[in-house]
Amino acid sequence: MTKFAVKKPGLDKASLRALPVIRDRLTFLYVEHCIINRQDGALTISDARGTAYVPSASISVLMLGPGTNITHRAIQLISNTGTAVLWTGEWGVRLYAYGRPLSSSTRLLLQQASLVLDDEKRLAVAKKMYQMRFPNEQVDGLTLQQLRGKEGARVRNLYRRMALLYKVEWTKRNYDFADFASGDDINKALSVANACLYGVVKCVIMALGCSSGLGFIHTGHDNSFVYDIADLYKAQTSIPVSFEIVSNQSSNLETDVRKAMRDSFKTGRILKQVTADICNLLDAKEELGLDIEADVLYLWDDKTGSVARGISYGKFNIGEDDGNENIEIEQGE
Repeated sequence: MTKFAVKKPGLDKASLRALPVIRDRLTFLYVEHCIINRQDGALTISDARGTAYVPSASISVLMLGPGTNITHRAIQLISNTGTAVLWTGEWGVRLYAYGRPLSSSTRLLLQQASLVLDDEKRLAVAKKMYQMRFPNEQVDGLTLQQLRGKEGARVRNLYRRMALLYKVEWTKRNYDFADFASGDDINKALSVANACLYGVVKCVIMALGCSSGLGFIHTGHDNSFVYDIADLYKAQTSIPVSFEIVSNQSSNLETDVRKAMRDSFKTGRILKQVTADICNLLDAKEELGLDIEADVLYLWDDKTGSVARGISYGKFNIGEDDGNENIEIEQGE
């Protein structure tokens, strides 16, 4: 009987080293009312106007708006390239899924956890975050409570300055997630802009192999670290962008805010900045956060820290010092 080789569809999965690192990617792509499929290493995005081809590994976040259908093969490609996926509602952006981290090493995650679990070190990181907001002020002698007060005053003053600059009526930040439409235009714009910022920040956190839930200032939420990091950039991105778009009396508020945020991310090189800032806050070299070496799996040992995997450490004579044979076995067993 003649045997025929069956050709696998598409390309083989790219190695992590072959993928662009997170700091070199585009920030996000928003699509709606379309069908997303895959052809080799590219996503195909089709609607009544035709089909566009987008290399999945070139973008950080893919936002799927209303009326979007996506195939299993497209999701497989997105996951393999470490691209975050956001299913977006009519009134904003929520993050429901993301691809695997670009880094397979947990060293930055362990560093993050060690800092969070030590109150003194956690306080130092929190103060470092506030210092980034007040680069020309001395904050070393201030308590965390005093720093929170200074930050609150800074943000309120910023809102007022932006309102005067762009001639937008402003009362206070008021957002009801259950009733988005009840808010005024500026609060709607801020919600959409912040959601875009949260999505991009979270994709960097996940790409570096960190935990989005281990925050230093925020706590108790699975996105605590996302909010910590995003707060560092709102004054330069989401707040001025929102006031500017509202001042232009946009007829398509959500779309214009997303486009303006995309441009702000590009000109501000936000991916590179977030990557560097996270590594700085965690006292890690940037190269450590981008370590994507494949063979980083070990077995934990309470005396030496770690030992090699893929070896049988069983003793044939339990309780005796001799008789210990280390037998190489296949990886994964």
